[in-house]
Amino acid sequence: MSRSRWPCLAAATALALMAVEGQADERAIRQAFKSKLPNTQLISVEKLPYAGLYEVTVQGGKEHAVFYTDALGRIMLVGNLIEMHTDRNLTEERLRKLSATDWNRLPFHWAVTTRRGNGRRQIAIFSDPNCPFCEKFEKDLAEIDNITVHIFMWPVIKPESVRQAKSVWCSKDRAKAWNDLMLKRVEPMAPADCENPIDELVALGKRLGATSTPTWFLPNGEKYLGAQPMSVVVPLLDATARRK
Repeated sequence: MSRSRWPCLAAATALALMAVEGQADERAIRQAFKSKLPNTQLISVEKLPYAGLYEVTVQGGKEHAVFYTDALGRIMLVGNLIEMHTDRNLTEERLRKLSATDWNRLPFHWAVTTRRGNGRRQIAIFSDPNCPFCEKFEKDLAEIDNITVHIFMWPVIKPESVRQAKSVWCSKDRAKAWNDLMLKRVEPMAPADCENPIDELVALGKRLGATSTPTWFLPNGEKYLGAQPMSVVVPLLDATARRK
């Protein structure tokens, strides 16, 4: 064998050994987590480019969780992994991807929709009419142009919210009635006795993992909780905008 072939042979051998080692690592991790968390389904094991850590994602029922461990599954790290130089919460990002919903399957015929400008940027919000954080979030969004806001009324805070949501749905101009209520605190006047999807919307929010108000979704299906500042929201809207 010529000497010129030795580097290629050595590289191929090293890659093969690395592949075998990686398989062995994953088997050890899977075995350890199966023993530790027997009532969950292990979704994936991925090596991270940080300190020899592995990311382990599991699912129990409808909920996902992310853990970190070493190559032998000897430790379990629980908590958020933050990338220091960018301040990215890598754990939160991973959980959002795992819990993403299909935007195109959202029942937009049940939404109260407002469109401004070209409407290219889109957001879907599960909102309660008596949630002060929802009110603040929607007032901030009202200053953003070229946006389509889909409101799924989610009256879960108190019984009065249910009456208000039904009254908005029964209004001739639902978008105006909702925006008057949320942005100006003007009560809707329509009788709350028409056929409406409010019960179905409450159940939908729970199925989609809404645990607080507001809960909002972007066209990539990722879910966010709480009234975040526009400095955070607008870049997300831009990144997920559907270009026409």
